[in-house]
Amino acid sequence: MARRPALPSPSSPARAEKDARRPASRGERPARGSARAVDVREWAGGIRLSGFAVIMLSLVVLGTWVLVPSIGTYLDQRQKIASLEQSVQLTKDQIADLERERARWDDPAYITTQARERLYYVRPGEVVYLVDNDLDPADIPPEQKAVSATIQERPSDWMPQLLRSLTAAGLAKTAVQAPAD
Repeated sequence: MARRPALPSPSSPARAEKDARRPASRGERPARGSARAVDVREWAGGIRLSGFAVIMLSLVVLGTWVLVPSIGTYLDQRQKIASLEQSVQLTKDQIADLERERARWDDPAYITTQARERLYYVRPGEVVYLVDNDLDPADIPPEQKAVSATIQERPSDWMPQLLRSLTAAGLAKTAVQAPAD
């Protein structure tokens, strides 16, 4: 390995030039705007690396360069595996539900019940009564008042009337037919 040249002595011209750029006393600092030159050779000269340290540092950098993408790929694959496992579990749950439904259809009583409810099938000789509007009396809206033949003058302030109308419409109990299942 080649030897490095020795650092300049304090009496050398380079050292004198450096001292000239330095402030007069230690307590003083140069102004913010002034640029202070840094001698990179002097700074780098203080770092001593052996051949072994350089080789080990390069192996660490190379190992990092090789392993970081692999770790990212590993984490990405673990996330995909977790989402696929969750999807498989949901599918298994759906299969179990469908198998329970199929087992119910093997029961003749269930088939009869479904035919009567969904398709309105009856046995010979039975009479079926379908009741329309079989709502709870509390859910039936009250009767509307009769329309008057006279014209009534209303106040011109329409905004409170609009708000009362919207509130009454939103809070009114209306008759809604239950959805057929």
